Amino acid sequence: MTGLGDDGSSAAEPLADPHGDPFLRTRFAVPARPVTYLRRERLTGHLDQGLRTPLTMVNGAAGAGKTLLVADWAERLDDGLPVAWFTTETAGDGPGMFWAYLLRALHAVGVPLPDGIGFPADANRVSPALQARLAAGLSGRERPVVLVLDEFDRVTAPEIAEQLEFVLHHAGPGLRLVLVTRTEPLLPLHRYRAAGELTEIRGAELAFTPDEAAELMELHGLRLPPAAVGALVERTRGWAAGLRLCALAAGESQDPEGYLKEFEADRSAIADFLLAEVLKRQDAATQDLLLRVSVLDRFCPGLTNALTGRDDAEAVLARLSRDDAFVEHLGHGLYRLHPLFAEILRAHLRVRLPGLEPELHRRAAAWLRRSGRLAEALGHGAAAGDWEFTAGALVDDLAIGQFFTGPHSDALAGLFSRMGREGTGAAPELVRAADRLARRETDAGLTHLRRARRELAEYAEYDGPADAAAARLSCALLEALAARLAGAPERAEDAARAAGELREAVPGELLERHPELTALLLDHLGSARLWAGRFEEARAALSTVADSAPEAATALPREDSLGRLALIDYLDGWLGRAERRAREALAETERFGLPRPSGSGVGRLVLAAVAVDRDELGQAQALLGTSAEAHPALRDPVLEAGRALTTARLHLARGDPGAALEAVEPEVPADAVSPWARGQTALVAAAAHLAEGRTETAAELLREVPDAPPACAVGAARVRLVTDGADAAVRLLDRARPEGRAGPAVTVRATLVRAQAADEAGDGARARRLVARALAEARRERLRRPFTEAGPWIRRYLGTAPPPAGRRTPGAGPSPRPDEPPPPVVEELSGREREVLRRLALAMSTEEIAADLYVSVNTVKTHLKNVYRKLSVNRRNEAVRRARELGLL
Repeated sequence: MTGLGDDGSSAAEPLADPHGDPFLRTRFAVPARPVTYLRRERLTGHLDQGLRTPLTMVNGAAGAGKTLLVADWAERLDDGLPVAWFTTETAGDGPGMFWAYLLRALHAVGVPLPDGIGFPADANRVSPALQARLAAGLSGRERPVVLVLDEFDRVTAPEIAEQLEFVLHHAGPGLRLVLVTRTEPLLPLHRYRAAGELTEIRGAELAFTPDEAAELMELHGLRLPPAAVGALVERTRGWAAGLRLCALAAGESQDPEGYLKEFEADRSAIADFLLAEVLKRQDAATQDLLLRVSVLDRFCPGLTNALTGRDDAEAVLARLSRDDAFVEHLGHGLYRLHPLFAEILRAHLRVRLPGLEPELHRRAAAWLRRSGRLAEALGHGAAAGDWEFTAGALVDDLAIGQFFTGPHSDALAGLFSRMGREGTGAAPELVRAADRLARRETDAGLTHLRRARRELAEYAEYDGPADAAAARLSCALLEALAARLAGAPERAEDAARAAGELREAVPGELLERHPELTALLLDHLGSARLWAGRFEEARAALSTVADSAPEAATALPREDSLGRLALIDYLDGWLGRAERRAREALAETERFGLPRPSGSGVGRLVLAAVAVDRDELGQAQALLGTSAEAHPALRDPVLEAGRALTTARLHLARGDPGAALEAVEPEVPADAVSPWARGQTALVAAAAHLAEGRTETAAELLREVPDAPPACAVGAARVRLVTDGADAAVRLLDRARPEGRAGPAVTVRATLVRAQAADEAGDGARARRLVARALAEARRERLRRPFTEAGPWIRRYLGTAPPPAGRRTPGAGPSPRPDEPPPPVVEELSGREREVLRRLALAMSTEEIAADLYVSVNTVKTHLKNVYRKLSVNRRNEAVRRARELGLL
């Protein structure tokens, strides 16, 4: 086997890794189980089932019993399957080191490797040929290899995960991979789940049941009644390590059951045991260290030294970890205490050193802030009750945008909700303003913003010029948001200009570390411009955000910007483009798992509006309902006006003009008037009045709209057609020329107005050509609503019957020929057959009807056959004509 060998030659298995160090045999050893280990058949049975899938994942917290479970199962496999065990204990391993150890693990259990596979010489890279040859070799095996990767959460390099997934995919049935991990691995688990190729055992399944806990207690010599076991399981949440710890402690007592009851009540007995058996066995300096680090979730030597005032923490922590003194080494120089031990130490700290805990939190916060670990620093600052420090750290780090977007927004809001009125100064006021604006409490937010501005003006030197600039830039971001929520575009522009000037005074590394600030600022500016009707300027700002690199920190502004770009496309009449943008916005929400109401709602609003124009009213209603589930800070006038307008259009489509008027009657509160919102409102209201015969009111509404956009001009022409005749309507369209300024949702309506004018003038041939042109343009966008709202005149041009000669009464439909009365319908059409017939009248293809009704093409064909039979016709056009003659359309 080339590159492998026991003598170290090029053809033998090497004895050293790419660094030249000997392979650590312990990383290939299956861990031994203690004599008190409890075998749980429900879990081993689940692992047996995992042999049917290429990938098995055992995921749980530390101490959940993952490793011992898999080790016990692996050694009990009795069907001769080779089991290669590899503990990935070094988090910094590069791809070369990882694959060197993995190959050695396979070799150690006698798995022959392909000739020419080679061996990684560089710890940080590996040849693609190695993975390809390994996968090919494994795929040819008659029986699979079981490869267990323990502590896989230490593998943090994406390239390693990609390479491993490649081998797993191409090895086929020759490999069964078992991952033991505390975190979600980087592999594409969703694909394996969807294909049914993933077996999962998670923390909830690893937790001990009461029956299992009782058996475990018996292995430790304890026989407990069910009630005592149930209480213990409840206390430990079935955590394996906690149960064993309790069993060990209870075993030292003369009355184990009474001991566990006392432990359940106040934990004083377990505290006494651990203090005596663990803490008091240490020297005084080590006891002091343990007490002080108990306020930390995890710690490193440097942070420990900061809390103790010493410089020997590295050696002390390493010794405690080696001695199993309830100090766990996590790698990368990080440690943590056993959770129960930490609880007991904190209680003892308050007794032995009262009043020291807040000071320890302050020291930890200061050290963590200097180390760039902002989230942890904020937590300790809040625990110390030092709100000036905590708010200042957030603002000075330029992280105020995390109140609104990113994975920490909920935690941040919860943390500062405890601040109350204790903190004073510009930073606490800015945090209060952010908290209020994040909940759309605009007036309260502006009050705190004014106080922050006064503080900044009074103290020009806010902890140094860079920090002052960070505070002022944070203030500009919040002012832009407040202006957006208030519908005040000019104030948003002022805030954006101020932010542009301040960016030069802020360290570049801060801006790079917090891309959410720039994304939010541009999103607020673009939305304010959109409200002002400056579509191109809005598009420029929003596109910058939408085109930025996807990441969790900017997910919300990216989703919102994509949705608002879709809204601009919709208002311009481009339904297909709007739909694509809106779906891209929803994909952004799903990509980063933004929970509702974290999204902006605009994407769903646009899809609802598009659905109305496509006459998909049920879908429109559902989407409209979900569009209300928006992040409070993004419920601005743009969203509110869009929802009102779409709701009104939906009422119109359902034949309820009164409800449509009620939906648009109240104005959306805003400091500035939005020209497009005003125009669209007038257009919808005019359509509602026109539907109820109030033509003069409709005409007056549209005359009051200055600089009417194309959609309003088309609406005015439709009204003019009724009030002033065909010539007046055509002249208005010729002046407005909407065909060159808007998309199909507008131009199709304009073409239909021209067609109706031709029909009114008696020019049936021209009307037919215009209707055909409108149909061709509408079909690309699946646009139906303009035809259903056009009125009875269009019916004759949607079928094949020639128009009657001479001028006809406006709005009159075709009358049946007296010499050929239509035969009666022998059998009534079903509801679904009527739906198919209505779409047939819109010249939709069979495939389009199937897609619109969410049924198969064959189902549509069956409905069509029934329609033809019941109407006594043989073709589509005949069916449409007969249905009109019978008043079915």
